[in-house]
Amino acid sequence: MKRLRIQPFTESSRIQYDKVLNPEQLEVVLCPGGPMLVLAGAGTGKTTTVTYRVARLLEQGVPAGAILLLTFTNKAAREMMQRVEMLLGKKPAGLWGGTFHHIGNLILRRHAGLIGFKEGFSILDREDQKELLDSCLAELKLDDKLFPKAAVLSEILSYHRNSLVDIEELIQSRYYHFVDFIEDIRKVFIIYNERKKNLNLMDFDDLLQLILLLFKEHRELREFYSSRFLHILVDEYQDTNLIQAEMVDLLANTHRNVMVVGDDAQSIYSFRGARIENILGFPERYPDCRIFKLTTNYRSTPEILNLSNHSISHNESQFKKELQAVKPPGEKPMVVELQDLYEQASFVASRIIELSNEGVSLNNIAVLYRSHYQSMEIQLELQRRGIPFEVRSGLRFFEQAHIKDILSYLRVLHNPYDELSWKRILKMLPGIGNITASRVWQQISNTPSPVDSLATVEGLSGKKAAESLGMFVSVMNGVRTIDYRNNPAEALLYFLENGYEGYLYNTYPNAEQRYDDIVQLIRYAERYQTDNTSTYNALELLLSELALDSMSIEANDPADGGDAVVLSSIHQAKGLEWRIVFVIGLNDGRFPSKKALNSDGEEEERRLFYVACTRAMLELYLCYTLTDDGYSNILKPSRFITELPEYCFERVEIEYGY
Repeated sequence: MKRLRIQPFTESSRIQYDKVLNPEQLEVVLCPGGPMLVLAGAGTGKTTTVTYRVARLLEQGVPAGAILLLTFTNKAAREMMQRVEMLLGKKPAGLWGGTFHHIGNLILRRHAGLIGFKEGFSILDREDQKELLDSCLAELKLDDKLFPKAAVLSEILSYHRNSLVDIEELIQSRYYHFVDFIEDIRKVFIIYNERKKNLNLMDFDDLLQLILLLFKEHRELREFYSSRFLHILVDEYQDTNLIQAEMVDLLANTHRNVMVVGDDAQSIYSFRGARIENILGFPERYPDCRIFKLTTNYRSTPEILNLSNHSISHNESQFKKELQAVKPPGEKPMVVELQDLYEQASFVASRIIELSNEGVSLNNIAVLYRSHYQSMEIQLELQRRGIPFEVRSGLRFFEQAHIKDILSYLRVLHNPYDELSWKRILKMLPGIGNITASRVWQQISNTPSPVDSLATVEGLSGKKAAESLGMFVSVMNGVRTIDYRNNPAEALLYFLENGYEGYLYNTYPNAEQRYDDIVQLIRYAERYQTDNTSTYNALELLLSELALDSMSIEANDPADGGDAVVLSSIHQAKGLEWRIVFVIGLNDGRFPSKKALNSDGEEEERRLFYVACTRAMLELYLCYTLTDDGYSNILKPSRFITELPEYCFERVEIEYGY
């Protein structure tokens, strides 16, 4: 067993801050106190600064139990606590550190009785929450096939509670598919909250909302905790929502030694309720605050930072700052114009092979994108070339439930005796579960035409199941008016518009992203068009190739800890870094997204682009296409490229050697 000796802290071993911190970091760490806003740019050693600040406070005699460190992940909290321990040579026993929810839980455990809960309340996880919501739906007999499922209700409720936006306003702006059900949704939430109270349960969002209620209704308790914490440090402050910011303000009210650390240029989570106004408005709430800027970047080359600085400078709502590189000069970022999505995938795969041949580990390469659907062609191309890859933005494209759902309709058209696809479709229909689906299959499976036999199915239990099946019969009859064998894309669009879109929005909280995935699949299927003179029809070719591609996934899966290219959405990539980064799909309407442009979201989209660029250490490739498929509508390059001065990047021309 390997033993590690940790040198205990003594007076003679005080931390030599000026030897390990740069001047910007040192100024933050040595600040006496008061309100502090630390604007920590990408790659500037934010975690180091916070860690040394905690160590400095402890070294000066501040009791560990009088320090509160708030983070957004348990991992970040553990890392900071461990680094403080290593600096001091001992564990800072009593230091309050963890996520907002963790701290909320600690306080509520002691005082929940004051707001009507009993001792020893239980916390609902997401699955338990959905089960309780399902129970509320059953009690209210809300079985309308268009009514949102528990998973969607859970997301609506969470956003409502964290943003404090009224239910009616929220549904009209973000969940407009359910405007006809606003009052019933309110009833579900009322019963849900009553059930939780009666069963002595709290959900994840209660750990924040009830803390705020506790502090507002019990002044003496609020003052007790506010007096207890002499120093409060908040990590990733740009990601706080309304409740979290108010919680910090209440706790900091007595001593006002509050240090918030974050980067407004990396505020990209408004869809979760995060408010950039919290960090931008901090100097207004604390007029005497000191503002510090960490701009010395240890990650990227000067050229990458030059482009990133120019990009974010176009945002009006921000604290102005420019990142400065420690690394020596390197290559300029490269802007690559590709004909279509398939040439884009081919370019990325070819360049990855070249980099690998030059000795670059695949683990040091990432392909980043605005939305998960943009990775489809990349995934297929990497599979075909045998390049191992890891998808961080979700499941591989064709493993996703909604893609399997929509393709099951095509599989039934191609092979009417495909039992698995039939049952998958049937179980999506309201009122039909495993038993009824099996009963339907038994009746149609031994007939000359299973599709025609649907209309004659007997013995269904319940009116709802019979109605659902009747509507499905109409859908299957309608698809016959389409030449689906030679144009499978048209069939996919038909099924999406005639039933599946409604199922998508009722079932999945992230329905819009899944809808985009299916639209991308339809674009891909448009490549498969034949006429009746062909040996194989397009439907058969499409399904065969997709099956063969999915079979090759196993060969492309990296072994545990193996070398693999990372495919990730930019949201998932925040906080990470790679030597080589490809940013794909840089077209107006895609990135920035059309939805964001229609809702005054351009500045957040630019911050997202900034985050993507600042993930790169040595090489950055910015890719856009002229069309999707080589012959459809011409696409514009992203404004995030066209607004950059030409000297920030090199344009790359693709040459093919034969």
